[in-house]
Amino acid sequence: MVDHGAIAVGGVRLAYQMWGPAGAPPLILLHALGEGAADWNGVAPAFACHFRVYAPDLRGHRRSDWPGEYSVELMAADVLAFLDALALDRVDLIGHSLGGLVAWLVAGDRPERVGRLILEDVAALLPRKRSVPARPDGELPYDWEMVLAIRRQIDDPDPAWLERLSRISAQTLVVGGGSRSSVPQDRVAELARRIPGARRATIPAGHLIHDAEPEEFARTALTFLRSR
Repeated sequence: MVDHGAIAVGGVRLAYQMWGPAGAPPLILLHALGEGAADWNGVAPAFACHFRVYAPDLRGHRRSDWPGEYSVELMAADVLAFLDALALDRVDLIGHSLGGLVAWLVAGDRPERVGRLILEDVAALLPRKRSVPARPDGELPYDWEMVLAIRRQIDDPDPAWLERLSRISAQTLVVGGGSRSSVPQDRVAELARRIPGARRATIPAGHLIHDAEPEEFARTALTFLRSR
């Protein structure tokens, strides 16, 4: 059964979902751009058999605040403040796409806070031709200004982001979506290469691995998270 909560961190209210027993080891799930905590509903119950699972809506998404100020670094700071507010000293962390970028900044900046790390179809970012996406019609469940701000950063990434990868001390699994993914898999491999001791796995399901193949993703993730 899923529970819902909200907490203020640094003046921003973050909504989140929780699964699993309160005394179990903590596992944090970070969603992709434009998604939210509910994106993990298909796999979270499997994780909740072994963990206390927390999935926040990142700022500018869903039920969390839309403060108008957005960056990947602010999202990483929000996650660390979220851990502090819930008195979670050391956690395991799974991030998908944008959530994976946020997760690697958290793990690189504060390596003592992350025990195991899973990055789902996340690429080593290099500068690319800047493009402005078209806004979808209708009401959106996220702040469109947030999308534009994050896209600008991803098109012209801070070189320090790649440097942080070498500072990750968490045991790390990088899961690629294979040839069906929109993310270049050579960049996924490059990401894994830059993280000390990182393991790699491929689930040929495209970019939305945990949505397209929830049972296989959960099995792969749990095998890694529960290994000695």
